Amino acid sequence: MTPASAIEARLRAALPARAVRETEPRYLEESRGRWTGRGGVVVAPGSTAEVAETVRICADAGVPVVPYGGGTGLVGGQVSDDLEPVILSLERMDRVRAVDPTENAMTVEAGVVLQAAQEAAEGVDRLFPLTIAAQGSARIGGVLATNAGGVNVLRYGNARDLCLGVEAVLPDGSVMHGLSPLRKNNTGYDLRHLLIGAEGTLGIITAATLKLLPRPARAGAAMMVVPSPDAALGLLNLARERIGEGVSAFELIGRQGLDFLAEHMPEVRLPVGRPDWSVLVDLGLGASGDPQAALEGLFEAGHAAGLVTDGAVAQSEAQRAEMWRVRESIPAANRKVGAVSSHDIAVPIAAIPRFIAEGPGRIAPIGDFRVNCFGHVGDGNLHWNVFPAEGRSRADHEGDRDAIKRAVHDLVHEMGGSVSAEHGVGRLKVGDLERYGDPARLAAMRAIKRALDPAGIMNPGAVLRRL
Repeated sequence: MTPASAIEARLRAALPARAVRETEPRYLEESRGRWTGRGGVVVAPGSTAEVAETVRICADAGVPVVPYGGGTGLVGGQVSDDLEPVILSLERMDRVRAVDPTENAMTVEAGVVLQAAQEAAEGVDRLFPLTIAAQGSARIGGVLATNAGGVNVLRYGNARDLCLGVEAVLPDGSVMHGLSPLRKNNTGYDLRHLLIGAEGTLGIITAATLKLLPRPARAGAAMMVVPSPDAALGLLNLARERIGEGVSAFELIGRQGLDFLAEHMPEVRLPVGRPDWSVLVDLGLGASGDPQAALEGLFEAGHAAGLVTDGAVAQSEAQRAEMWRVRESIPAANRKVGAVSSHDIAVPIAAIPRFIAEGPGRIAPIGDFRVNCFGHVGDGNLHWNVFPAEGRSRADHEGDRDAIKRAVHDLVHEMGGSVSAEHGVGRLKVGDLERYGDPARLAAMRAIKRALDPAGIMNPGAVLRRL
């Protein structure tokens, strides 16, 4: 492919001066340090028209385009280490275009930070419920491009479920105008859903109309100790039977994560100590609901059924925040330890206990490891991260990463699961998609890529191997 430097003069002539930027290190770095991108030209358009002009110039010259949002992706979708692309950053497109509480929708540009979108919804007494650890830096375009999940998928769904329409620049530079708040629109192929989760390989999402919901009038949380992952599933079913759609999140936490917190982040208070297994249950109820009473009733029923052995119900919003701090600090503690191999996987909910039981045995022949298992048990998404044994470091196992990943992903596949639950495919899991993906589905994906992007310029090497 033609390198980006070959068209820099054309880009500078066609775009405002501040739209073409120096290639700073932040545009070339991947958060886990697995890839370092090659320097090309950074373009930060200020409008959809400028995005379209950039893509038209790149398409005409056969120059690759790599979209860049908040740079928080964990699968290498935002960097290219073997091409010199135009890095198309959406950071300047950060306007909230409209918020309509009557329609329960808001339209935001792709560069709006997720937390800012949440705050815009809150400003009209509505909820945009997508919640992820990187919400202070992740941008809406990247959230949609990867179909991000987070802790509230159990109740509200993934990013895909919260998007009513998109505006996007397609690989030839044409603009698809799809910013509609309609809930019903059966006028042919739904290209919105094709672009969501495509990681910028079929076009650049420039704006989106997002679904808003009523804010729960009353919220509550509890941490409950369970004797096993199987008991956690039993408690989830009991919670749904008793509380219904009021269950917003149901998070499984293993002891290893709490041990890491105690060692590396002792300032984080652990409400129930360090049990082998616990769950964080979060509720959002209407004005007539009483989350504290509902959680206390759940504890009593769970204890009577042998599903809960201990627990703590938050008595205030401050205590609820403390409980969530435990869950949200686990990834930070993980980084302080240094994982050998991290896995964002999903299995059928009923298979979770079996996966947790069999996983350590699959990697035991490779070496001696510690496993930190936690995640969104209500939707089958586990973060199953492998760490060196105490006294050893990640550097001691650099040669083991591929074997560990293969062993874990083989088990996931055997159970009918997915090797990418919510982080996407990027460049990290292209080989996994080929190994475990359905051949007919992969053929259809390649055909769609060829049809929409025949020159293969849109984020080449992400999701699918380059054409």
